[in-house]
Amino acid sequence: MIELQLTEDHIALQKTVREFCAGEVAPYIKEWDEKCHFERGVFEKMADLGLLGVCIPEQYGGAGFDYVSLGLVCEELEACDTFFRG
Repeated sequence: MIELQLTEDHIALQKTVREFCAGEVAPYIKEWDEKCHFERGVFEKMADLGLLGVCIPEQYGGAGFDYVSLGLVCEELEACDTFFRG
């Protein structure tokens, strides 16, 4: 049996994404949905946090994280709103 425990980096990343969603998306998502509005600024802020290139190597401009990190980021984003599903 494989036991999976999140590393401190995984937990910190998960917290960062959760806080980002709580502050930058959740308060506005209902209004954006009602207006069928695409808020480009959200993606710019995600890029600033390295959330758009989670497992792309740093040498190519990504964050260089592993696939567990990618899964955690996707899980947190989609928990906020399904618009973010990959």
